[in-house]
Amino acid sequence: MADALETEALWEDFHRVVNMTSAELAAWLRVRDAEERSEPLPDEAGSATGRHVLAILQKRRTDLTDDDVRVMYKVVDTVDDLVDLDDEPEPERPDDTRRRHRLMTLGHDPLKP
Repeated sequence: MADALETEALWEDFHRVVNMTSAELAAWLRVRDAEERSEPLPDEAGSATGRHVLAILQKRRTDLTDDDVRVMYKVVDTVDDLVDLDDEPEPERPDDTRRRHRLMTLGHDPLKP
């Protein structure tokens, strides 16, 4: 596992890019997976990464596992690659909507201030 300073920096970066609350993310994951005739159990909604992000949001920094740290790095890198957090445009095209939905699955809503 990363040392204390590295974990602290990662924790801050993760919470910088994940701007949805655990309740918002849980609701999004359920909506995203809901189909016309069926809806997954709350613990099974969304992608594995989305569920892992949700679990991390419900933890204290001292309870992080190596797997949590790996997912946190993945989320920070992915959001940083897809978003300029200082200049986030409002989605205008279908491509932007798909991008927004992908980001929301990771806990980042680009329309949220």
